[in-house]
Amino acid sequence: MLKKERQSFILRQVNIHNKVLSSDLSVEMNVSEDTIRRDLNELSDEGKVIKVHGGALSKSFHFSIRSHHVYSLDAKKTIAHKAVQLIKDGMFVLTTGGTTIIELAKALPIELSATFVTGSIAAAYEYMHHPNIELIFIGDKVSKNAQLTVGGEAISKIRQLKADLCFIGTNALHAEYGLTDNDWDVVQIKKAMIDTSKKVVALSISEKVNTQ
Repeated sequence: MLKKERQSFILRQVNIHNKVLSSDLSVEMNVSEDTIRRDLNELSDEGKVIKVHGGALSKSFHFSIRSHHVYSLDAKKTIAHKAVQLIKDGMFVLTTGGTTIIELAKALPIELSATFVTGSIAAAYEYMHHPNIELIFIGDKVSKNAQLTVGGEAISKIRQLKADLCFIGTNALHAEYGLTDNDWDVVQIKKAMIDTSKKVVALSISEKVNTQ
């Protein structure tokens, strides 16, 4: 595979899944991790990805509060407007983070009156500016990569709740393996949210379907 093809593949994967690991890319493309690291360094120097230890992050995910360079933005807005129709006045709603969740927060009707609970800094920022939304922020250690609170205290607080609805931002969605993510701490938060909610809705663009 030529360098241009490798880097195009890497960009597509990081935009779809928000985060990529060098070890995974090495296996998928059958090249050395040194080659992947050089590609990631070049892409980072060009401002196309954010290089982190062991891989890279999507720029759209990392700077989601400012919504610059959001991948598949039109599709995510369409998903958000469909998802909003599930929310009713008086509901207790749990959400993770991610760019599609941010579009959901922006699409909430001005007259909606509900309580939203999140550990996502970007989502909380949007909920905070809605006139009729009550916001409960789940505090604990902050994952800089995910911009989400993680850890035992956050999980304990989530498990004390009984939410009517939970919106999960997806990393990957597969018919056999279900929802998967490449961040262990984030996985534990999502599991706790799923366990404590009456209904769970996964927000996913089509490119994440049948991936893991």
